[in-house]
Amino acid sequence: MLGGTFWLLLLLLLLPLRPPGTQGHRGAASSGQEGEEPAAWPGVQRLKEQLRTVGTLSKRYWGLFSCTVWPDHCQDQEAPAPPLGWSLPLQWGRRSLDRLTEWFCRFQDCCTGGGDCRISNNLTGLESDLRVRLHGQHLASELVLRAVRGYLEQPQGDKALALSFHGWSGTGKNFVARMLAENLYRDGLRSDCVKMFISTFHFPHPKYADVYKEELRWQMQETRRRCHQTMFIFDEAEKLHPGLLELLGPHLEPRVPETQGVEPPRAIFLFLSNLGGSVINKEVLGLLKAGWSREEITMQYLETFLQAEITASTDSSFGSSRLVKENLIDFFVPFLPLEYRHVRLCVRDAFLSQDLPYTEEALDEIAKMMTYVPEEEQLFSSQGCKSISQRINLFLP
Repeated sequence: MLGGTFWLLLLLLLLPLRPPGTQGHRGAASSGQEGEEPAAWPGVQRLKEQLRTVGTLSKRYWGLFSCTVWPDHCQDQEAPAPPLGWSLPLQWGRRSLDRLTEWFCRFQDCCTGGGDCRISNNLTGLESDLRVRLHGQHLASELVLRAVRGYLEQPQGDKALALSFHGWSGTGKNFVARMLAENLYRDGLRSDCVKMFISTFHFPHPKYADVYKEELRWQMQETRRRCHQTMFIFDEAEKLHPGLLELLGPHLEPRVPETQGVEPPRAIFLFLSNLGGSVINKEVLGLLKAGWSREEITMQYLETFLQAEITASTDSSFGSSRLVKENLIDFFVPFLPLEYRHVRLCVRDAFLSQDLPYTEEALDEIAKMMTYVPEEEQLFSSQGCKSISQRINLFLP
């Protein structure tokens, strides 16, 4: 806009304006018809033409700038040749745009290597985060990494990847969802390519289910239109209205690529739920009491119990939805209950994340503040690692 204003002022200063002399009147006299409009003033015609040229150049300047900063929104079109006599202004404008782009990119990451710079797909970082930051969840860590890596590395995905996380509150379901967003997208959960929905917040009233369906449909369409690789997170999935679950079905079905040789858009769906948490805890407790180590528990052992609990639940429509019945969920991921030693590690991480000093005594004292169940064994934290950061404030000087 500033560039266009500048050239407009320059034109007004340099335009060879001439007084409305005889040319217009001569045109009227020669016509011999009373009331005919006089011929157009040549200076006005020239001004109109040059204003159009200014508009064209301003659009081109904006196109050059936006294609540099946001190449994913840039259409590959051949730029029109500059108007005759405007090569020097175009060069000046391009230099100004280069300086503007350089200044803008000091504050905002810009794409420089092609592709969509919003998508990072840092699988190495994801593997490290799952190994170092996630505690007590060897099954979830291995399964999530294997599923996501396999999905992103296959050349042609015939369906969206759907993962369903199950376990008690505070065991790490939201934590892993955030890890995935942070490692697969430059802006994490704030990315244009990531949408998170919380059932009781975004869809709280069943009577408005039809309104929610239209809103959800629009949100998903817009996100998939903007991004070639999207992520949709549904927290408290067991509380989703049956109509919303039905709406999601077609998005998880296998699809045939529309164009051969063209990579189809990718989508990852995460469903987070407390559903099945009780049976997971029951089976893990039984194995530990039988002398198993936690790391010996395998997915094959828990999977059958978990899926049976999900489908048999009468408190939720999730288990009876087509997502489960038609096997549109690729993996049901169990999150195991956390023990004292895992809670202690969470406390340590909370201190480190806030750059606060800590002592071993402080770690023990905060970990002991949590409630542990069952009443007899006192083995699992009933809240997992939730509310750890708030408890740290009690130990600050």
